[in-house]
Amino acid sequence: MTLLTTALDTADWRKSVFKLYGQVRRSAAEDSPEAAHALWRAGRDHLLGTHPASPLDDAAKERFAGVAMADYDPSYRFEAAVSDEGAGEVRDVETGTDGTVPFQRLGSVVLPGLGQLALWRLQSYGGGIFLPLRDTTAGRDGGTYGGGRYLLDTIKGAHLGEGRQPGSIVIDLNFCYNASCAYDEAWACPLPGPENRLDADVPVGELYRTY
Repeated sequence: MTLLTTALDTADWRKSVFKLYGQVRRSAAEDSPEAAHALWRAGRDHLLGTHPASPLDDAAKERFAGVAMADYDPSYRFEAAVSDEGAGEVRDVETGTDGTVPFQRLGSVVLPGLGQLALWRLQSYGGGIFLPLRDTTAGRDGGTYGGGRYLLDTIKGAHLGEGRQPGSIVIDLNFCYNASCAYDEAWACPLPGPENRLDADVPVGELYRTY
């Protein structure tokens, strides 16, 4: 596979993810968040199982029968106001392949009963809102990926939209997903720092399974 082919495949993956999340936002607004989640789950299954830029190799794709995913639970959906707590803080994340990835904190969101998470902006080309998290199911048998998961990564299309109140955003933890590095160490994935770790279970979203 040539470098050009790889780059074009990656670009098509990003385009597909942007399209999928656009459909998800429309479905959530017109139908229901649960219907939007079913749409997202089917789209993620299709991408992981068939796309040439999937982090699953050919052998894993042959075995793949769908993402390990918890059933939708509406109690894990929030429309959270973004406070300015921690705003301006800078975090440089070292990665194995992309060097140092710089982030600046936009503020914080509080999730009732779960805790607080930092909301970040990527400070390199393209910008983008980034919300990773790690909860107490991480690394547990039948739980989630030990390094944590992503919820929002708008530079790559993962965006659930704004809340009904000005200054709020949709934080639907049912849409937590494993970054590509969970399935292939060749990918560089900034993982949640201390400000994005919850001392509570988040048993919804994508679980961890090797394929």
